[in-house]
Amino acid sequence: MADFQRWAPEARRHLKKGPGLWLKLKLDPWLLLVLLAIMSFGLLVLYSGSGSSETAVNKQLVRYGLALLVMVIITQVNLRHVQRWIPLLYIAGLLLLVAVLLFGAGAKGAQRWLEIPGLPRFQPSEIMKLVVPLTVSWYLAGQPRPPKLIHVIVAMVLVAVPVLLIAKQPDLGTSLLIGSSGVFVVFFAGLLWRYIILAMALGAAGLPLMWMGLREYQKQRVITFLDPESDPLGAGWNIIQSKIAIGSGGINGKGWLQGTQSHLDFLPETHTDFIVAVLAEEFGLIGVCVLLSLYFLVVLRGLIIAGYATHPFDRMLAASLTLTFFVYVVVNVGMVSGLLPVVGVPLPLVSYGGTAAVTLMASIGLLMSIHARRPQRI
Repeated sequence: MADFQRWAPEARRHLKKGPGLWLKLKLDPWLLLVLLAIMSFGLLVLYSGSGSSETAVNKQLVRYGLALLVMVIITQVNLRHVQRWIPLLYIAGLLLLVAVLLFGAGAKGAQRWLEIPGLPRFQPSEIMKLVVPLTVSWYLAGQPRPPKLIHVIVAMVLVAVPVLLIAKQPDLGTSLLIGSSGVFVVFFAGLLWRYIILAMALGAAGLPLMWMGLREYQKQRVITFLDPESDPLGAGWNIIQSKIAIGSGGINGKGWLQGTQSHLDFLPETHTDFIVAVLAEEFGLIGVCVLLSLYFLVVLRGLIIAGYATHPFDRMLAASLTLTFFVYVVVNVGMVSGLLPVVGVPLPLVSYGGTAAVTLMASIGLLMSIHARRPQRI
């Protein structure tokens, strides 16, 4: 008892310093803790999905470290001080997308990368995942709310131009994500219901034109989604094997490193797009629910930050980034389970890859920057 009384005052002093440190770094400890849990879970599944490759795990650790560094740096930025530069970022992003179409590097039939001597090649479309919601939020924040029809049209043009350029690469998955991020901003600007109904009617009327604009392999993905068994050894192979992996995991799973679909090479892209099937086979429904619960906490925290933001720019941007993260999860899990067509969207902070992780953590950095400069304590 005497020892406790002696150490208690010192312990209280350390606890008081804790929140001060987080405030100084402008980090949200709760959000950061959940993200680190997702990363840890991701490394566990990646090790199995990559065939017990320590190299893949080590590379992913380095990418996580870079992504966290980018997040911390962006968190220190006061968005009020950089708003004036957002239009220039948008123009620069469009120029990079045009450069990709003119002389970009290609792989697997897609031309999505730029190669600059002395620098690693990169995807300008990943940059636009941040620039588009920033630009639309910047524009609508200076307009009356709810926005007038002309302001909605201008905002949608700002979204449509990069989306069309990215779709030409072609990269349907990224173009859909960027398009949704811009649409979320417009929605949270206080869009009137008559505009929403009009947009839905125009979208339904434009479906035939969208279908005609798809490439053959994209049409095949939609057909495969509707009837995977029509070509079980070809286009439908991925989805069929993914469903088998998910179903065979049951409630508790087969155990870590015990998955047969992935380790016997039945399941494709086990460490990237279809990694959630590896998770479901080895950890079962329980493991999937744990991961989805962690994602839910990220989305919940992001919406809380958006709700407490008082500046329209902050509120629209935070809500858009949060729901775009939600779309990432829904699209990946939906396509792997056969509920959505395959569009090549990675599972956030779990799928192997560096560019998507850095972009995602940069968006989290923007969220934390908004959170750190809130007038209320949340």
